[in-house]
Amino acid sequence: MLMPKRVKFRKSQRGTMKGPATRGNRVSFGDYGLMSLEQAWVAAREIEAARVSAAHTMGTEGRFYIRIFPHKSVSGKPAEVRMGQGKGEPEYYAAVVKPGTILFEISGVTEDFARECLNNLAHKMSVRCKMVKRHG
Repeated sequence: MLMPKRVKFRKSQRGTMKGPATRGNRVSFGDYGLMSLEQAWVAAREIEAARVSAAHTMGTEGRFYIRIFPHKSVSGKPAEVRMGQGKGEPEYYAAVVKPGTILFEISGVTEDFARECLNNLAHKMSVRCKMVKRHG
């Protein structure tokens, strides 16, 4: 499971996700990418599910790149716990994704194969996505 090796503070605040992505919004490493159309927290288990699916679909051909990492700790409290008594323990880690963020990239494969593979990955994500090509 993806998570940071060390963090300065165990619990993070929720923060805001305003506007489109200004970083990580171009296909840089591969030829085709999967771009987010919504803002959300993508859990580490979703990223891992997509990685396993891509490894299964691609086999030994092409190269696969993961462009997001779950830095944010999301805390939660158990069910039926009374108010007060502080913030809950970190439950899982998530990546903050804005509209336009490139989630995954693929290189060294045909466009039809990339479309099929990225479509499988899009079904694993909790955000709406679309396939994009590298410009230039």
